[in-house]
Amino acid sequence: MTAQTHARPCETDNSTGSVHSWDISTGVDGPGTRFVVFTGGCPLRCLYCQNPETWRMRDSRRVSVAELMTEIGKYRRFIEVAGGGVTISGGEPLLQPAFTGELLRRCHSLGLHTALDTSGNLGDRATEALLADTDLVLLDIKAWHPRTYRTLTGGDVAPTLRFARRLADLGRPTWVRYVLVPGHNDGDDEVDAVAAFVATLPNVEHVDVLPFHRLGAPKYERLGIPFPLADTAPPSAELLEHVHTRFRAHGVKSR
Repeated sequence: MTAQTHARPCETDNSTGSVHSWDISTGVDGPGTRFVVFTGGCPLRCLYCQNPETWRMRDSRRVSVAELMTEIGKYRRFIEVAGGGVTISGGEPLLQPAFTGELLRRCHSLGLHTALDTSGNLGDRATEALLADTDLVLLDIKAWHPRTYRTLTGGDVAPTLRFARRLADLGRPTWVRYVLVPGHNDGDDEVDAVAAFVATLPNVEHVDVLPFHRLGAPKYERLGIPFPLADTAPPSAELLEHVHTRFRAHGVKSR
């Protein structure tokens, strides 16, 4: 399902939200095979974003929690047998915290494993109840130094780090994801700083070092948007191994 209508979003009704699409995935959105909901709207503009079609809420459609639960129900047995669950992704799901929280609550009440995929930029919007219904947080820490983070995303790193600390205080299981972009966040100063911070978070199970790629470039072309990193090459195998070594030197498991 891909939404194309242009209804105005309204956060006052938590039974509906702006949703771009949903899909089934394995291995990248949490453990097992998962039903992944891609919400519409994102406050960041990451240079390497692979889903520019999810940036604006008006490019998604209004979908009710009940409709999503019906769709999830079609796959419930399959994802349970496959050791999976439901992941709320985006866009940025915390742009619609009431809708996201209700969807997580409904899934959690059925015994489905739940995951929240977020940049943490809007982490202050996540209520205690929302986080209690979240079994796993997939948290993107895109860089450490404020200038690097702002160049990569257009935003401020402080809210993400604050949210990471809050998750640790609550003991919420977390996977940190670090998209490695040559020429931006691949320096030892960036990697070591992120690794040292993550090493202080006992709830983080591991760091996923994700190599930057250009597979989303055709989407930018279709949308008539220049792809900012069109001339940036993916990281080499040697660079990836070096970054893994830096994380492990701080006692942080990476994969």
